[in-house]
Amino acid sequence: MNLKKLWDTLSTALVAAVVVLALLLVGFRLVGFRVFNVISGSMEPTYSVGDLLYVKPVEPEDVRVGDPITFVLNENLVVATHRVVDIDEENQFFITKGDANANADASPVHFNNLIGVPKFHIPLLGYVSDYVQHPPGTYVTIAFCIVLLAAVFLPDLLFHDEEENQEKSQ
Repeated sequence: MNLKKLWDTLSTALVAAVVVLALLLVGFRLVGFRVFNVISGSMEPTYSVGDLLYVKPVEPEDVRVGDPITFVLNENLVVATHRVVDIDEENQFFITKGDANANADASPVHFNNLIGVPKFHIPLLGYVSDYVQHPPGTYVTIAFCIVLLAAVFLPDLLFHDEEENQEKSQ
């Protein structure tokens, strides 16, 4: 019976961890955040490779010099996060620069390419996000969830049958 309690505690902790991870990876999208993985070191030490950025949409007129912004970088829809070093309001451009870069970016960012402003980040969670979004990580994640569900419910079914058999034999 102690083994069953230990198993219940362990499986409950695993389920709680999976729920928390799911909320961190997906749940914030429900309240308007967009989530991005940091894939380059251009913003170090502010944001490191592998961080997960939570970006809140803002209007271009709410952005100030010194704010980091997340934006569509080019026609290939590559997304980047750099700091605003100047604003050309007349032509509707942000001049940006990565914190780790010596010079400002060669191409200005049009106001229309603004996605938002990073509000917070979680170190290293971007690696997990990237892994679960692409095969084979997607398949491993699905398999893990199936095994976890089986691990949660199967012992109850097995122990329940044993308890019924013991009651009937008495």
